[in-house]
Amino acid sequence: MVVGQRVFLFQLIVVAVLVLNHGNVHGLKLGYYQKTCPNAESIVRKTTYGFISRAPTLAAPLLRLHFHDCFVRGCDGSVLLNSTKSQAERDAVPNLSLRGYHVIDAAKSAVEKACPGVVSCADILALVARDSVSMIHGPSWEVPLGRRDGRISRLSEALANLPSPFFNITQLKQNFAAKGLNVKDLAVLSGGHTIGTSHCVAFGIRLYNFTGRGDTDPSMDPKYVAQLKKKCKPGDTTTLVEMDPGSFKTFDEAYYTLVTERRGLFESDAALLKDAETKAYVYQASVHGSTFAKDFAASMVKMGKVGVLTGNQGEIRKHCAFVN
Repeated sequence: MVVGQRVFLFQLIVVAVLVLNHGNVHGLKLGYYQKTCPNAESIVRKTTYGFISRAPTLAAPLLRLHFHDCFVRGCDGSVLLNSTKSQAERDAVPNLSLRGYHVIDAAKSAVEKACPGVVSCADILALVARDSVSMIHGPSWEVPLGRRDGRISRLSEALANLPSPFFNITQLKQNFAAKGLNVKDLAVLSGGHTIGTSHCVAFGIRLYNFTGRGDTDPSMDPKYVAQLKKKCKPGDTTTLVEMDPGSFKTFDEAYYTLVTERRGLFESDAALLKDAETKAYVYQASVHGSTFAKDFAASMVKMGKVGVLTGNQGEIRKHCAFVN
């Protein structure tokens, strides 16, 4: 009987451990550096504020940097690595317009002075993305930490995994689903386009040659097409256009209003009206006082857990652009 009780007790312990492990399946947790680097988050926030206070428009690129990192190999800081003998993610065409690396480097340098070899570049990137959005009056969210840095970065994987501004709704849903993100996450995270700018080349085909016959995209408001043509000439690769005209520095619901008015800049923005669920969210979020801010925070936490390396996986890089 005693032996039977011990076996039963052991089984209970095993089940409890499995449940605990499942509850922390990603190996990330709040306050991860509480003992090893207690000031890590405040150091990153102070460094980020130093840049955003001088250049608020950096918030959009820093948010995009985190997004592009998580969609390739997971949130492992691989987008930060420089090319070596083989080309890295940051040299893929969709990433050539990424910027804000210097902010991550500055935050890493400041954290390294306080706690050498403790805080990963992947965690710093996740924190900087959160802090930069909240500093321009966007939502804030708690960032579970404990990510480790990857050692691999491949240009080909960036091309294969990043969602394109030319994607239709089917391609977008498949792309997000492959990362464990659902249709609502797609609609919510697209709202990140409420801040920032885009090069004309990312949407020029909608203005001048949509079906290869010198036509414009019929799903786009003709008055908006006329405005964009004044800014973007055929083949323009340098001019920048506001993603959310008149409000591109402010994190708000205005993006969704533009999409309802057929003024989304990318084909992927317009595509949100082609699915019942994403369309419903677009119209709901276009109303002032919507749940967009809360939803965005929740989807960012979810995205920040995609494919993370934890425990003994990967490494803690000394410099974000190089493996140790």
